Amino acid sequence: MAKREKEKKTNAMRILEKKQINFEINTYECEEFIDGVHIADKLGQSYEQSFKTLVLQGKSRMYYVFVVPIAREVDLKKAAKVVGEKSLEMVPVKEIYAVTGYIRGGCTPIGMKKQYPTIIHESAQDFRQIIISGGKLGVQIFLSPQDLLTVTGGSFADIIVK
Repeated sequence: MAKREKEKKTNAMRILEKKQINFEINTYECEEFIDGVHIADKLGQSYEQSFKTLVLQGKSRMYYVFVVPIAREVDLKKAAKVVGEKSLEMVPVKEIYAVTGYIRGGCTPIGMKKQYPTIIHESAQDFRQIIISGGKLGVQIFLSPQDLLTVTGGSFADIIVK
């Protein structure tokens, strides 16, 4: 693991380093939110290997984190069943920072304000490395799906619309 300049580290990177988890970072120019598909196109990255982080809230008012391929959508019924909720809904964009400590486009499942139950789409297991947000716009983290599972205390499940 290469040394990183202190001011450029995100909370997610600090946590990965503290837990001695191998990862790589990639940075790119990004002034404002651009969806993951456009970023993957811009950087020549696989849609299937690139994952977005979505935060949903259940009927119980609890929050849940879902990590899914960038070009896919969460199946709300499957996701609710996996976490034992009657229903789920997306957290409004204006509330993302208050709930997670990250802004839209920079939200990563690692190092949120609280460790919410995290479900990673099972397709992540098909790859040696996956790509997730690094914790701010213009930063990506490449790490193994198993390491992401470990650091988030998450689980794998089928949670996307077919």
